[in-house]
Amino acid sequence: MRSLTMGIALVAMLMLLSTYTAGKPAPQSKADKAATVAELEKTGDLARAQKDYSKAAESFRAALRIDRKNSRLYNKLGMADLNKNDLRSARQDFEKAAKFNPKFSDAISNIGAVDYIAKKYGSAEKYFKRAVALDESRSSYHINLGAVWFAQGKLDRAIAEYTRAVELDPEILKQDSRSGVVAQIASAEERAKYSYMLAKIYARRGDLDNCLECLKKAKEEGYRNLANVYKEEDFNKLRQDPRLHDIVPPPVQK
Repeated sequence: MRSLTMGIALVAMLMLLSTYTAGKPAPQSKADKAATVAELEKTGDLARAQKDYSKAAESFRAALRIDRKNSRLYNKLGMADLNKNDLRSARQDFEKAAKFNPKFSDAISNIGAVDYIAKKYGSAEKYFKRAVALDESRSSYHINLGAVWFAQGKLDRAIAEYTRAVELDPEILKQDSRSGVVAQIASAEERAKYSYMLAKIYARRGDLDNCLECLKKAKEEGYRNLANVYKEEDFNKLRQDPRLHDIVPPPVQK
């Protein structure tokens, strides 16, 4: 009888143990974790596309709690935080992305972008140069470096970087020139100077249509030295174009 009682007690314990074990969640396999991270990343990407940057950041952070050293996710989180104007968090995110992948040129360029927005031009220059050194073929990196040269009044260097960007991607300046770090050009005077600089780049390339368009913008934005188109060598091919005369009247012959 005692033996039977002990047997029943043992069966009961085993049943309890079985019930308890079944109630605990099974540990995620590597494949399950990867699938979860991919789903959260997709949710974050969709939220960013819809400009719901808070939801995007939340999704990327949830993914990083599973995959803690994912440099790509840190970079995406940084972009979401940057869109929320949280510069401090964005910079930390990009730094972590670069820490886990020191050759991640996008993250390094993005650190420079945060510093550019904060008007820390010396630091921005350093990171943009590093990004160019890691991948010289990316036109956007040259645009960024050109923008920081422009912000420091080093126009010859800026023009050199923008010219290289156009060599790599002839359409790069035809896109919205107010995007990216260039969007931080706030004053009308600086915007006018920037438009004139782009006109000079197009003139060097023989693209007279876009050159004239930029000169129009420079005029609208109040650029004071438009008459220089009749002095600077870059605009030699443009001077006989009657469309130029409509934008900038030729100097009066004495």
